[in-house]
Amino acid sequence: MLRWSLTFLIVAIIAGIFGFGGIAAGAAGFAKILFFLAIAVFIISLLFGRKRIDV
Repeated sequence: MLRWSLTFLIVAIIAGIFGFGGIAAGAAGFAKILFFLAIAVFIISLLFGRKRIDV
């Protein structure tokens, strides 16, 4: 998921360089959403991850 976020961030940077403001804003917004979603999934997996049971 972070890979997709990075991809959209790169697309936003390239679109911004070439002057496509609307496309750049959309890609940056989508990258931001994916980044925060990945962070949330990471934190949830840390809290509720698999517990090791030593026997």
